[in-house]
Amino acid sequence: MNTTPTSSRLHIALFGRRNAGKSSLINALTNQEVALVSDIAGTTTDPVSKAMEILPIGPVVIIDTAGLDDVGPLGELRVKKTYEVLNKTDLAILVIDGTEGVTEFEGKILQIITEKNIPVVGVINKKDLSNYSQLQKKEWEKRLNLKLIEVSARNKEGIEELKMMIIKKAPSDDSIKLVGDLIKTGDLVILVVPIDKAAPKGRLILPQQQTIRDILDTGGIALVVKDTELDKALKSINNKPSLVITDSQVFNKVGAIVPPDIPLTSFSILFARYKGDLEELVKGVRVIEKLKEGDKVLIAEGCTHHRQEDDIGTVKIPRWLRQKTGKNLQFSWSSGMTFPADLESYSLIVHCGACMLNRREMLYRISYAKEKKIPIVNYGILIAYVNGLLPRAIEIFKEAKRIYEEE
Repeated sequence: MNTTPTSSRLHIALFGRRNAGKSSLINALTNQEVALVSDIAGTTTDPVSKAMEILPIGPVVIIDTAGLDDVGPLGELRVKKTYEVLNKTDLAILVIDGTEGVTEFEGKILQIITEKNIPVVGVINKKDLSNYSQLQKKEWEKRLNLKLIEVSARNKEGIEELKMMIIKKAPSDDSIKLVGDLIKTGDLVILVVPIDKAAPKGRLILPQQQTIRDILDTGGIALVVKDTELDKALKSINNKPSLVITDSQVFNKVGAIVPPDIPLTSFSILFARYKGDLEELVKGVRVIEKLKEGDKVLIAEGCTHHRQEDDIGTVKIPRWLRQKTGKNLQFSWSSGMTFPADLESYSLIVHCGACMLNRREMLYRISYAKEKKIPIVNYGILIAYVNGLLPRAIEIFKEAKRIYEEE
């Protein structure tokens, strides 16, 4: 269970005022002392995450957040961090202090949660310390238009009922497949994995692991080869593969080897669809040919890692874009869970495959870029485009291909 990537887990975040008992509630839900608990308001300063499993949902991440009513310069920053957590939240738990009732803070955060179409579970905590009446509870429910579960995190009263409500409200993502909907049981899929100095020692990278697993879950046959052995592998098999998936960085080489009648795409393009909005990312690629001298390009990655001398984000993509456009473009970079709020100065955003981000966070980034009218594209789509292979790489995605041909 602990090996399930954080990005593939359902993200459940708790929101509420200081001392509403969010941290105590997390400890009760996880049955562990995960979050620091005290009577001092503002004990939780930054979001704290804990991986666990809630059956039958499966692997989840529970996120504790700072109080919505935090004050002062640092408090305002903590509240800002709390609101940023919404961008990756799949299910929100609104925690109300039963000794104080509903205030403007609960109404404000609930409005934002609702606007973002995030399922929400309402909780009245500190039932053991409160003396509110059931009539007051009904008034709070009416005010928020939300059913409220009564719990005592300290005594663990109502925790099982809360878990059942979480299970009921949790969104299902069974319809979202990485590659399983593109193949049938028994289909052969070749995965091309270059082993270079940027590859981690002794293991495959996360997108490769997840793709292999999805193929196996579908009943397909996964054949993993290095790019240097691809030609030999194709000649040694009797059955034509149903699909070839390659690392984007060797797309050009692989495209020359794989016959035109065999579907070909990349891990990054698969993740563009799995984690985000493939059609919107394909739209973004067309702006590359319109870039002008001095235009600013943001290169955004969902993780932080040690940079190699020929790093794809800081070296290769800037080089390819300058070569493709013939323009002296200006580049900026962002990495990790932070995404710039000020996008207006950029002419294009180039995003990584988002293997370390959950789907909601990546969709937020795409939506925010769209709201600001800044075209966005991901690594795999850009690399296929600059190598002249994008039409072939999205051939199996009919709507994306139609959009590309119309743009």
